[in-house]
Amino acid sequence: MVFPDFNPVIVQLGPFALRWYALAYVAGILLGWRYGVGLVRNAKLWGRRTPTVTVPQIDDLVLWITLGVIIGGRLGYVLFYMLPSAQERPFLFAHPWEILEIWHGGMSFHGGAIGVALAVIGFARVNRIDMLLLADVVAPCQPIGQFFGRIANFINGELWGRVTHGPWGMIFCSPHIRMSNGGDCPAGLDPRHPSQLYEAALEGVLIFLVLRLATHRWHWLQRRGAITGLFLILYGAIRILLEQVRNPDLTMPAFPFGLTMGMMLSAPMVLIGAVLLWQGLKAPAPDQPAHEPA
Repeated sequence: MVFPDFNPVIVQLGPFALRWYALAYVAGILLGWRYGVGLVRNAKLWGRRTPTVTVPQIDDLVLWITLGVIIGGRLGYVLFYMLPSAQERPFLFAHPWEILEIWHGGMSFHGGAIGVALAVIGFARVNRIDMLLLADVVAPCQPIGQFFGRIANFINGELWGRVTHGPWGMIFCSPHIRMSNGGDCPAGLDPRHPSQLYEAALEGVLIFLVLRLATHRWHWLQRRGAITGLFLILYGAIRILLEQVRNPDLTMPAFPFGLTMGMMLSAPMVLIGAVLLWQGLKAPAPDQPAHEPA
């Protein structure tokens, strides 16, 4: 299969360009916000515990999380992928303003996750909310944005997988490749795993459904940190698995034992998630409504 000739720009109005990637961020944030509001309003999910946050607080939290995603995602990309690269590092030092030019691409999930974590911690302290209980509301919303982000990666023809000879292999010929070859795809390109679609299905849909079970069937919103722990385990394990078929950044150094940056950043997520899940499940569900201070 040949990668479809998608245009990464939806509409161009003079210097302003609306891109699928930007639309993915907007859709993920807006739908995640509404999903979080639905969790807070569903009294059946909380048992005898009062919801961790109010709807107006969720509305305020969206801005904090948006900033965490954008700032953390960009700084994470710079720290985890540009600075370790012998090719990218001199360019970054010569053009430090590139850090601010997020429209050129380059966002890191792990950096965005750290940014969101800091946003949740800061918001919890300002509003005197238990930060783990707040994280348990945020975590089920994240796979929505993850799904749209990976679909946007596919449309952009970026972050493709390793070479495969399976029938599902796709010859990726992104707009950048076409432009550098006079508008046509060069001959001899190898078919590759459409790993962006794997990630959309597993990091997005699968994790969303499992966390949906945790909130609506298992009632883990009543167990402090359990949902956050489950999310960290699922994402970390799935990302490590998918790194086997995802093509590593060509500018990154060769790490020992075949490790990739994505693997090394995901492993701590699994460990932290296991601790949070164990602590959340070993404690009995609350017998009465309670708000725990941050």
